[in-house]
Amino acid sequence: MATLMFVNLPVKNLDQSMAFFKRLGFQFNPQFTNEQAACMIVSDTSYVMLLVEDFFKTFTDKPLVDANRATEVLVCLSAQDRAGVDAMVAKAVAAGGKAHREPVDHGFMYGHGFEDLDGHQWEVMFMEASAVEPVAAASAK
Repeated sequence: MATLMFVNLPVKNLDQSMAFFKRLGFQFNPQFTNEQAACMIVSDTSYVMLLVEDFFKTFTDKPLVDANRATEVLVCLSAQDRAGVDAMVAKAVAAGGKAHREPVDHGFMYGHGFEDLDGHQWEVMFMEASAVEPVAAASAK
């Protein structure tokens, strides 16, 4: 079985956060979604759990970071092409988020990013297949 990854993020308003990510094209697993948490499907093996702040606090003794003032994590998603990167950031901005810097073009890799309604930073990147193949081969050893 493949390893599943769950990124857990605290949110102030679960309904607004779900609406934001639905506008970006994400779906939610109703089996793991209730008034305290929502399971956003990223892929067959990757999920983001949006947890109401009070519920999130039950998983840690540390104080929560205000993502509008400090960075706690950078979540990076891949896109099928450069246009997909730009489209995701444009959707995020149209849904109430904001672009947090200018796009970065390294030739073989292109990226841009946005902040969601709670200030969490999301990077979106496209990498040429020829740049990925050597990395995949090296990690298979």
